[in-house]
Amino acid sequence: MTSDRKHNSHPAPQDWHPADIVAAVRKAGWTLRRLSAHHGYHPASLQSALHRRWPRAQALIAEAIDRDPAEIWPSRYS
Repeated sequence: MTSDRKHNSHPAPQDWHPADIVAAVRKAGWTLRRLSAHHGYHPASLQSALHRRWPRAQALIAEAIDRDPAEIWPSRYS
């Protein structure tokens, strides 16, 4: 008997939800606006990294919450 199920023992890791990223940034004592300005960007700049690939911004956010960017956005680092 054959199984139609795929032999995938581990589902693909999911990117963090943007609200979870914002919450982690806030828990670390930052806002995305302050973090943007702190690094010389327009205050709204880092917000775009929540929805599109921007490796430099992803690295700044990840550093602020003491995580690896690939942990937060695994789909962008496969």
